[in-house]
Amino acid sequence: MDLALFFEPLPQALVAEVKDQEAFIHSIHPYTDNLPDLGQMKIALLGVPEGRGARENEGTLNAPNEIRKPLYRLKKGHGAYKIVDLGNLKPGVDREETVLKVREVCGFLLRSGILPVILGGAQDLTLGQYQAYEDLEKLVSIVNVDASFDMEKGEEVAENKKFLQTIFTYEPNFLFHYSHMGHQSYLVHPDTLTTIETLFFEAYRLGQLRDHPRDMEPVIRQGDMLTFDIGSIRWADAPGHAEAQPFGLTGEEACQIAWYAGINEKLSSAGFYEYNPQFDDDRRRTAKVVATMVWYFIEGFHHRRDKLNFTTNDYLKYVVSMPSEPEVLVFYKSKLSEKWWMEVPHPQYRGQYNRHIVVPCSYSDYERANHGELPERWVQTQAKIV
Repeated sequence: MDLALFFEPLPQALVAEVKDQEAFIHSIHPYTDNLPDLGQMKIALLGVPEGRGARENEGTLNAPNEIRKPLYRLKKGHGAYKIVDLGNLKPGVDREETVLKVREVCGFLLRSGILPVILGGAQDLTLGQYQAYEDLEKLVSIVNVDASFDMEKGEEVAENKKFLQTIFTYEPNFLFHYSHMGHQSYLVHPDTLTTIETLFFEAYRLGQLRDHPRDMEPVIRQGDMLTFDIGSIRWADAPGHAEAQPFGLTGEEACQIAWYAGINEKLSSAGFYEYNPQFDDDRRRTAKVVATMVWYFIEGFHHRRDKLNFTTNDYLKYVVSMPSEPEVLVFYKSKLSEKWWMEVPHPQYRGQYNRHIVVPCSYSDYERANHGELPERWVQTQAKIV
């Protein structure tokens, strides 16, 4: 694939105005004149200036370069950076064509072993991010951080308010699991939560994230892709959204989620959506928050340790006897990262569900099993593969 046909090069001034030689921009490979060689790249930044699916938040199309301005000025983090900034995707003649381009580009990057980081754009672009996995012939788990559920119905509803409905009903179905984080109860109809529970998906309120932040790490670790609506961050920290809420995640909490996502060895794409410079303040507070989130995601990526091969000596195996079926539960703990996983055996599905047989969990799940209780994650996974 000739990616130069899909992207507009970055403006020279955007790069040249950063004089600090220790800045982020001087440690990556931006597409300005010629497309950099992707041979050794591990991460690709790509802006998608598409807001036609957002209507009242259509100004999101101006987000990518506004995010880059503070991002480029941050200091380089740890690790040997092998990052390319591909510039901005050329929008299609309509929204649907842009989504198709996102699918094609992300699919190419995934097959090339490069992790795409999307700087959106409206969140309905998540559909293209998800569809990029279709040709990989594996089941996919999504982690979505959003103050509400984009599952509304009706032709008059904007695409960024109903794209989840499209994903959940998409054929062929290769969605294994969906985890929703940070919703605010007064923005969600109870029937929506019932639907999520019926599908054996997960939903965590803002209060749950805040009260038990460590328990959210295994949730994020289950994801293959992250989609993050900036509207889930409170107005005081991120006013750059048409529907910015007085309550929500703090900027620090958003960065912690981005870090957890980056350090997740399984996660292979991320999208940061719905930032609208039109509603940002004069100091571009929201752009700085999003830029810092992207920085923490990349920093987490460079701290990945586990190889997810549970037969090696890098993992300790714990077998817990249970008072009823199943007779035992098997847990694994990484010696390198001290993360936990648990086994959900189902031999007849070893092919299709092989990579989901051992699922992320927390130490509290192990403790619960030691008290004779089945962890909820075990129950949910078992229900999916029956």
